[in-house]
Amino acid sequence: MSDGRDLGGFLQSRRALVDPDRAGIEGGPRRRVRGLRREEVARLAGISVEYYVRLEQGRARHPSEEVLEAIAGALRLDEVERSHLRDLSAARRRPARRPAREERPRPELLRLLSSMDQVPALIMNHRLDVPGWNHLAEQLYAGLDETVKGRNLARFAFLRPESRELFTDWEEVTRATVGQLRLGAGRHPGDEALAALIGELSIRSETFRTLWAGRDVRERSHGLKRFRHPVVGDLSLHYENFELPGGTGPRLVIFTAEPGPSQQALRLLGSWTAPACHP
Repeated sequence: MSDGRDLGGFLQSRRALVDPDRAGIEGGPRRRVRGLRREEVARLAGISVEYYVRLEQGRARHPSEEVLEAIAGALRLDEVERSHLRDLSAARRRPARRPAREERPRPELLRLLSSMDQVPALIMNHRLDVPGWNHLAEQLYAGLDETVKGRNLARFAFLRPESRELFTDWEEVTRATVGQLRLGAGRHPGDEALAALIGELSIRSETFRTLWAGRDVRERSHGLKRFRHPVVGDLSLHYENFELPGGTGPRLVIFTAEPGPSQQALRLLGSWTAPACHP
């Protein structure tokens, strides 16, 4: 999935976002280039213009860690973007390989989810598949379980009209969703299932195509998500993502609410029948 074009495209997209004045380069009233020129990035990074051009064109195959750090500094990348840059570069050094087939969540993990009867909790992988969730998560994400190809948060956000009603900040949710998939694509270049998901969303959603072309990356470890639930109304929930054993595998996502209306709404969701954990 990842090749020199991914690395070059990412560099071009970040170069276009840099303010020349903030980078210490005088723009001038006649400047027509958005962001930095290639020669300006090369000068800031202390590398030759020819080599940087080859990187953007996908012709330089093995940039060193020092070169990547210098370019990241010139482009003013944050830590998530720096990590993605390293992933894209590393993907070119190793042969693409099909990832190991993912197993269903362990029964012990499903029991753990089921025991969390006060908070919504789910398991999510780098494709944003949801292979397991508890009763409150099932009730919170109304309609997610009805997707034809299984529970997937990206398909739900872009292809299900209910998502626009469920997510109060739908635009931000979709931007974050694409950013997470971009990050996953860089970390798992041989994942054919992820490539197929991206292709499907690109064909079926103009919004996804537009956001994907921006090449932004996001890492969502914690934050606030607002819901407008069809039954219990508005909820503001804090979420925390916990890495499960195995490194870059699935995450456990837990939502909590501060005392008040959102907590009361969660209690109402929890009062619904069949409080079970579903694989």
